[in-house]
Amino acid sequence: MADENLAYLPAWALIERLQRGTITARALLEAQLARVARYNPEINAVIHLDADRARRAADAADAARAAGALLGPLHGLPMTVKETNSVGGWPSTWGDPALRDHVPARSAEVVRRLKAAGAVLFGKTNVPIGALDWQSYNAIHGTTRNPWDMARSPGGSSGGSAAALAAGLTPLELGGDAGGSIRIPAHFCGVVGHKPTPGVVPSEGNGRPGDILENDLSVAGPMARSVRDLALALDVLAGPAGGRARAWRLALPPPRATQLSGLRIAVVTDSPVAEVDRGYQDAILALGRRLEGAGARVTLGALPFADHATHHATYLRLLRGSAAARLTEASFATAVAATERPGANPPSAYVAQTQAAYAQRHRDWLLAQEARARLQADWAAFFEEFDVVVAPCSTVPAFPLDEARPREERVLRVNGRDADYNDQLFWAGLATLPALPATAVPIGLDGHGLPLGVQVIGAAWEDRSTLAAAAGIETLTPFRPPPGFA
Repeated sequence: MADENLAYLPAWALIERLQRGTITARALLEAQLARVARYNPEINAVIHLDADRARRAADAADAARAAGALLGPLHGLPMTVKETNSVGGWPSTWGDPALRDHVPARSAEVVRRLKAAGAVLFGKTNVPIGALDWQSYNAIHGTTRNPWDMARSPGGSSGGSAAALAAGLTPLELGGDAGGSIRIPAHFCGVVGHKPTPGVVPSEGNGRPGDILENDLSVAGPMARSVRDLALALDVLAGPAGGRARAWRLALPPPRATQLSGLRIAVVTDSPVAEVDRGYQDAILALGRRLEGAGARVTLGALPFADHATHHATYLRLLRGSAAARLTEASFATAVAATERPGANPPSAYVAQTQAAYAQRHRDWLLAQEARARLQADWAAFFEEFDVVVAPCSTVPAFPLDEARPREERVLRVNGRDADYNDQLFWAGLATLPALPATAVPIGLDGHGLPLGVQVIGAAWEDRSTLAAAAGIETLTPFRPPPGFA
């Protein structure tokens, strides 16, 4: 079979073909590698290839199947992972020139689980430096482009992941998310992604070199072209690791519903602190009408809080504060001086909030954690009345690449006006701050032919409910490949 016939089959369908023997793991890998060779030079999504190692793994998978052995639910499936995921023997640079030569000896727990399930890893996908942007470019690996429009960003930090999926370079990906790093690329590239409830997917072995402290704002999660694939991958990835695995077992509850009819959905389209472009809002409202037509009970604008500014400020204090320990002494001193200097005039509210987060006192951190705990209780009560929330992933569709300015100085055109680039963080924080699961799913194209997606947010630990609701939305607006790639 030619690679074009396989490129956009979902992972579950490829696995079925492998199980039936209509294709071998080696043939499927070769088809994927051929497609990477054809399309990746322009997109630059896959930035590390280990074809020889992958071929050995694929041959081993075929030999095991011939002998009647099943390696696991991903037996023989080729896939890539986001560059920040530690794969033993492969570079893990985080796009940072200071880590150019970093090659972990041991794979992260999530990578070990993928391999144990039979996946054939053949490469890594690009990220921004430090995994801290919604563009995916760095001085080591260059710029990743959006297959829907090469002049636009694929998102970040899992931008290479999303671009590779959209271009048919891989059927399954492993991304990560704290500031929308799965959800925004999925939205920009028209694919799906799942940000799990913190604690569902282990983080062991997946930090920057020297990092030991866990940060529950940051999670690893699957990305794909079908929601069914997300659920398949989550079953492989989920569960405690290390010492916890000796005492704990994970039993995620079943979805609240497996169809849209009767589902109680809060649809949110805008925020006073993160204005959403009108065309994107209209698309979400149109989705709400389609959901109602499918029998869902839709309420517009419902959230468990009214003060968006305080919610956002709390999120930034914890998100940026969690990075303070990695600052150089000089950068930390600069942040402290900026917050203590009378009459200081930072270039933006975002910069001021970031500096304050870096330099905050321990009491400030504790107060923010108290606010977070109260918010989590409010969300728990909210989900007694609603099953899921459908909300924007960002403020705009995929935006033009802008590598001339640092993120602190960038703006986006929203409803004909310049808006702070970093306003996008509000929509990421909607699920990240209260530690909720969120599944990103496409809802169609805008008037310029760019993908649009939403995030489906659910109650803590109810990952299967957001996946099921996203699967319902997917039946209304299924994945479509970018022009010129099908």
